[in-house]
Amino acid sequence: MKQNIFKRFTRPISISLLFGLGLLILAVFSLFYLPAIQNRWFQYQVSQHVKPDSLENNTLVLKGLKKDIVQLKNKMDRLIPGDTYLIINTTDNSFKLFKNKKLIRVGICSTGSLTQLESGDEKKWLFETPKGVFRVQGKLVNPVWKKPDWAFAEEGLPIPSPNDPSRFEYGVLGDYALSIGNGYLIHGTLYQRFLGLAVTHGCVRLNDADLEYIYNAMPIGAKVFIY
Repeated sequence: MKQNIFKRFTRPISISLLFGLGLLILAVFSLFYLPAIQNRWFQYQVSQHVKPDSLENNTLVLKGLKKDIVQLKNKMDRLIPGDTYLIINTTDNSFKLFKNKKLIRVGICSTGSLTQLESGDEKKWLFETPKGVFRVQGKLVNPVWKKPDWAFAEEGLPIPSPNDPSRFEYGVLGDYALSIGNGYLIHGTLYQRFLGLAVTHGCVRLNDADLEYIYNAMPIGAKVFIY
């Protein structure tokens, strides 16, 4: 009787111990061996999809890209002037002056307002600062402004002859001016409070200090980039 009772209680206990021991072994196996097996399986999958010849092709592509980058850098270095040059940004009305590829001065300016003027004789003028690559073609001290036709049309005045005395106005362009061609100048202004705004008829306006610095730094022939 006692033996039957003992067997009846020990059998479930033995089964439970065996089940628990099995779970413990499985946990230890998963902890120590499963990551290694997964890593081996991943390497096998990669080896099946990435063939040696494709790896070689990727290496050749990377070498080609590095070569292209070097060539583009050399091309850019050749395009950038080695001496003094000026960059004018007409979007935010700012400038940057470089010398020997180093930035030596930054500041604000004023550029074309992009407004259009129409006169009664069907003439039209768009007040836009030209964009592109220009060169300093001339340098002036105490420049005199020869007023173009639009200056009279803007005031509702009759347009005089080309050399009429009324066309010449003194003291409105600052102490210096740099000509970049087609009548466009980099010059000073009486209205320095408007610097940083697009308010000009196409020329580039600077404050007195920046104008003097740029005038002295840029020789005739120096490049001016406007965008």
